[in-house]
This record gives sequence, structure tokens and C-alpha cells, in this order.
Amino acid sequence: MSRILLFNKPYGVVCQFSRDGLHPTLADYIPVAEVYAAGRLDTDSEGLLLLTDDGKLQHRITDPQHKLPKTYWAQVEGIPDEAALALLRKGVMLKDGMTLPAQAELMDEPAHLWQRDPPVRFRQAIPTAWLKLTIREGKNRQIRRMTAAVGLPTLRLVRYAIGNWTLAGLATGEWREERVANV
Repeated sequence: MSRILLFNKPYGVVCQFSRDGLHPTLADYIPVAEVYAAGRLDTDSEGLLLLTDDGKLQHRITDPQHKLPKTYWAQVEGIPDEAALALLRKGVMLKDGMTLPAQAELMDEPAHLWQRDPPVRFRQAIPTAWLKLTIREGKNRQIRRMTAAVGLPTLRLVRYAIGNWTLAGLATGEWREERVANV
């Protein structure tokens, strides 16, 4: 059996165990030896990060060939219309190429969402909305670049799920261990 840790990464935490002297790291939250992040989340993104002690499982989670779905909740500046959602669903041309189609839909603000520290900066004259986006690839800062490309800059980004693993029951900064059959 392999170990897998589900971690709800807070805003501002760097996805590494070695300290950089500037930001909190995984070592500040996870006192477990010999586990490694299966993928990354930008310092300014929050939510689900998987860690494992199994190199094959780590590869399977992160390898684009397996196209493991990743679901994000994105708070965007502006109100998406059907045309913007259709573009996200079709795929968006970015500087490094076309993205695969995403599942994209408007959603209510997620229930039980924790307060971000620091809070998101709002502009009174510009409304915001929440999107649920599911992608099957992992280009650098992909969700932020996709929403910006359709005129909806991302203000807050929370990864909710990777495959069947979710944030359910995990407060920000908390983690739990699960066992999975070896890959």
C-alpha cells in the first residue's frame, strides 16, 4: 500500500519542503518524512495538493498522458457570459499553444469556503463571479491564463479535486492520510 496525503494548501505557501526564508513551506504544515508533492500549486493559489511516498503513483498523478481531471473553483473579475464559457469549453489559445477543452460552468460561491489571508482585493465597480473549471492537463498557471484570455482575470483560485480526491472535510492548512493500492 502507498501513502497519499491530501493537503489543503493555504495561500502563500510554497510547494516544497526546503525553506526559502521568504514563505511558509510544506515543512511548516506536514511533519511526515519521505513524502513528495505530486504536482504543484502556485504560491498564490490554494487548495488540494497531493503528496505521496510512491514514485510510480506520483508519476501517474502528474503525467499529462493519464489526463487526471483537476477541478478548480475560480473567483473571476466580471460576470462570464455564455460566449466566454463556450471559449473555455472549446479550448483557449495561449502563448504556449491551445489548451484542451475544459468543463466550465458558473457556480455559487463555494459553501464553507475559508477566509483567505490576505483577503482578495475587490473593486466596487466591478462584480465578481465563481467558475467551476475542470481540466485534464497542467500548463503553468493554466487556469489563470485561460480566464484572462477570455476577459475574466482570476482573483482567487482554489483547487478542489484531483481525480477522485477532494478537499471535502479539510480546513485550510490541514492534511489527512489515505492508503491506496500500489500502482
